[in-house]
Amino acid sequence: MEKYQKMKVVGRGAFGIVHLCLRKADQKLVILKQIPVEQMTKDERLAAQNECQVLKLLNHPNIIEYYENFLEDKALMIAMEYAPGGTLAEYIQKRNSLLDEETILHFFVQILLALHHVHNKLILHRDLKTQNILLDKYQMIVKIGDFGISKILSSKSKAYTNLPALVLKIMSGTFAPISDQYSPELRQLILSMLSLDPSKRPQLSEIMAQPICIRALLNLYTDIGSVKMRRIEKPLSTVAPASHRRAGGRVNSARSRGGFLAHSSKSGIPLPLSTVYTWGSGITSPLRLPMLNTEVVQVSAGRTQKAGVTRSGRLIMWEAPPVGAGDASLPGSMEQTQPQFISRFLEGQSGVAIKHVSCGDLFTACLTDRGIIMSFGNGSNGCLGHGTFNDVTQPKIVEALLGYEIAQVSCGASHVLAATNDREVFSWGRGDNGRLGLKTQESHNSPQQVNVPSEHEAQKVLCGIDCSMILTTRNHILACGSNRFNKLGLDNLTAAEDPHPSSQVEEVHIFTPVQSYPLNEGNIVHVDVGTAHSAATTEAGECYTFGSNQHGQLGTSTRHNNRLPYLVSDLRGVKVTMVACGDAFTVAIGAEGEVYTWGKGARGRLGRKEEDTGIPKQVQLVESNPYFVTSVACCHGNTLLAVKPLGDESIPR
Repeated sequence: MEKYQKMKVVGRGAFGIVHLCLRKADQKLVILKQIPVEQMTKDERLAAQNECQVLKLLNHPNIIEYYENFLEDKALMIAMEYAPGGTLAEYIQKRNSLLDEETILHFFVQILLALHHVHNKLILHRDLKTQNILLDKYQMIVKIGDFGISKILSSKSKAYTNLPALVLKIMSGTFAPISDQYSPELRQLILSMLSLDPSKRPQLSEIMAQPICIRALLNLYTDIGSVKMRRIEKPLSTVAPASHRRAGGRVNSARSRGGFLAHSSKSGIPLPLSTVYTWGSGITSPLRLPMLNTEVVQVSAGRTQKAGVTRSGRLIMWEAPPVGAGDASLPGSMEQTQPQFISRFLEGQSGVAIKHVSCGDLFTACLTDRGIIMSFGNGSNGCLGHGTFNDVTQPKIVEALLGYEIAQVSCGASHVLAATNDREVFSWGRGDNGRLGLKTQESHNSPQQVNVPSEHEAQKVLCGIDCSMILTTRNHILACGSNRFNKLGLDNLTAAEDPHPSSQVEEVHIFTPVQSYPLNEGNIVHVDVGTAHSAATTEAGECYTFGSNQHGQLGTSTRHNNRLPYLVSDLRGVKVTMVACGDAFTVAIGAEGEVYTWGKGARGRLGRKEEDTGIPKQVQLVESNPYFVTSVACCHGNTLLAVKPLGDESIPR
C-alpha cells in the first residue's frame, strides 16, 4: 500500500470494500477493491481470482482498466481505473424524464463495442446492469466494470451452460411497454433483443450492423475527445511528401515557403485540386475525367468500374455513357473516339467517410475511416463477403469484420483480402489455385482468417487475378495462388538459368515467402500483380519485373521468358515509387511525377499510339504546372492515374 494513499470508501459489496485512492507516483485517482481472502468461501475466492484473470485479458476504452493486484493484510487488493461520473443507474435516477434517443444510442453503442471486445476474448460478463456501467467525469464515455462473476469460456459452445438464475428469470419474464417517444427502429431493436426465442435474438455483430446503430457508431468520435470537423471540398494547402522532392530538398520546381504550397499558377488562375486521367480500351492518350470540383487522393479500376476517393472521404465513380449515346463509334471498330465519361458521387454514403477503395470484376469494396469494410456489386463467387452470393446495389457493411479495425482492403477479379491494424489477414471469394491462402481451393462467401507465418507481420495485402500477395512490415513478400511464369517469384532462383521443370512452382495454397533473387532480400516497398506478370520497387527506387514477357511487359527489348526477376535497366537514374500491372503492360511512376509505360500497346494500353514495346517510355500528361502522382491503378487493358499539381506561389504558414 506504500504506492497508494486511501482517500475514502466509495462502496461496499458482498466481496469487500471499494476505496478511492491517490496513486502517489502520478497523483492519479484510482480504485482499490479490497477483498478479504481468508474470510471467503472457495467460490468467493474463485470469483475474486476470476476478476483479476478477466481484467488482465481486457484492454478497451469502454472497459474499466486494470492496473495491478497485490496482497495486503490478508486481503487481495485490485487496483483499477476510477470513473468519477458514477454509475449509469445513478445517471438515469437523477433525471426526471426519459432519456432522449440520441443519448441512449450514444451509450448503447459504446456498450456494444465493449461487449464485442469481451466476447472476442471468449468471456461472458453475466452481470451486465446499469449499476455495473460507469461513466467518465463528463458523463460521456461508458466504462463497463465488475467482472466478479464473469466466465472465461474454453469454447463458445459452452456459452449456454451454467447460467445464473437471474438470466433464466429474465428469459422467462415480461417487461413494460416501450415509450412511443422513441423511433420505431429503436423499439423494434429492443423487442428483438428481448425475444424469448434465442434464435430470434440478433447476434452482437447483427446489432452493430443495424442502420440505427451504424449512425451512432460512425458519429461516436465526434462526441468523445475530438473536435467536429466540417468536411468541405476546397483547395487545401499541403506539404509535399518527401518522396516527391528532388535531390537537395527542392520541391519539383515549385517555390515554397514554410513547407506550404499554394494552389495557384503564375497567371493567377486557380489550379485544379487534382486531375484523374485514364487510357486504354481504345483511348490512346491520357483522357481527363470530370472531377465534380473535388480532390481525388486514391483511385482503383475494375473490369467495368473506375472509382476514386476524395480528400473529404467521398467515393466518386466514373461511368462511360450508355451504348449508342452521343458520338460513340460503330461496334467492332478498333480505335474509338475519346468518350465523355460521366462522374457521380456514390449514393447512400451520408455520414460515412471513405478512405480507400478497391475494385474487382463487377464489384467494389471500400474502407471507411473507422476501419469498416463496405461492399456492393455482383455477389457471384461470394466476393462481397456478406455470407451469400446475392448482388447488392448499395454499399453494405461486411458484418463479419465489424469487430476488427481494418487497415487495408484489396480486390482481385473475384476474391478479396483485408488486413487489420493488428496485422491479421482475412480472405474471401473464389478459391481456385489457392488464391485465398487457406490451404484449399474452396470458395468462401464470408471472411476467413488467414494463417500468416509467425515470423512475418502483414503490412499490406494485394490481390491479383488468380493469386494474392502480402507485403510484410519487414519488406518481404508472401504469396499464394497461381505462380504461372513465376509471376509470384516463388521459384528458388539465384541465377539467370531457368530451373528444371520439376522444380518450378506452379501454385501454392498458403502464403509462402518469395524465393527468387533479389525479391527474397527483404527490401521491397511496393508491388503489384497483373494477369501474367508482376512488378516491385525496392527501397532504393529500383524496379523489378517478373513473370511472362510475351509482349515485352518486363521492360526488356527481347521477348525471352526468364523466370528470374528482371531489373528494368532503362529506368536506371529514375527513382521509381509506384508500379501497376495490367493484362500485358506495366506502368511505373517516378519520384518527380514521371509516368513510364511498356508492354502490349494495342488499344491504347500504353497511353500513346504504339504497338508492343519492351522499352519504357514516358507518357505525356496535359499538365502545365509541376505535379506529383498520388495514385495509379491498372485493370485488364485500362489505367487510372490521379495527379496533384504543385503551386508555384508561396503562401504564409
